[in-house]
Amino acid sequence: MDSTEVNRLNWDERAPAHAASPGYHVSRFAEDPEFLSYVVEFDVPRLGSVAGLRGVHLQCHIGTDTISLARLGAQMTGLDFSSAALTEARRIAESAGADVDFVHAEVADAVSALGANGFDFVYTGIGALCWLPDIRLWAQTVSDLLRPGGRLFIREGHPMLWSLHDGRDDQLLVVEYPYFETTAPLDLDEEGTYVETDTVFVHNTTHTWNHGLGEIITALLDAGMSITALDEHRSVPWEALPGNMICDERGEWRMRTGPERLPLTYTLQARKSAQSAQSAHLRVR
Repeated sequence: MDSTEVNRLNWDERAPAHAASPGYHVSRFAEDPEFLSYVVEFDVPRLGSVAGLRGVHLQCHIGTDTISLARLGAQMTGLDFSSAALTEARRIAESAGADVDFVHAEVADAVSALGANGFDFVYTGIGALCWLPDIRLWAQTVSDLLRPGGRLFIREGHPMLWSLHDGRDDQLLVVEYPYFETTAPLDLDEEGTYVETDTVFVHNTTHTWNHGLGEIITALLDAGMSITALDEHRSVPWEALPGNMICDERGEWRMRTGPERLPLTYTLQARKSAQSAQSAHLRVR
């Protein structure tokens, strides 16, 4: 079984549990028409206004961030490779009264599924890039989806965080996994998931890849994008290093001691040039 199918089984099984977990605050979307996911709420000061813009959220999972962007006035499309996740996303959007189009496709097929040069912005959220084996293909896909002058907004787990052992009893920060992209995936077998649930899962194997910050930036530059902002953050929206972290009032987790030692997430923004739009058109034709 290839890596895509291994990961799809894992996500298909977890999507209903995620939608039922208090961690995603699904009920609040129906109860409060102004409620935003905590991830998007964190992004708002850097994201700026998206009102009236056409946006696509790659790897949207159950759609809570996608719906939040729609509530900020964007015309949103969410794309994911898990049909189970999109079933939950459509249900949540309907209960929230959100007009969002959800499309079932892999990131590598996004341009075929959605068309080239048609979006004002591409949004990618926390915990997405690690499921992709080739950061260059991702960057080119982002560029191909964007109209001339369109922009990318991504907040992600920092590749330094992904390289750390996350379950040490002695609470030491130890680099165990690759920082740079590798050909072979990291093959893990882990029960449970990152939200509170009593569900017992069967499909616990995942295949993931890390991508160094320099590799991500270089891939975007090679795809005809210009980097317009890069911020590294001392917080992450889940308890990434159990025993080492404390949670603040916004649901962000920070290092209990020495927060200056480690970047936990980063926000990267980039803009597409007119020249790259022309090359994308030629490739799609």
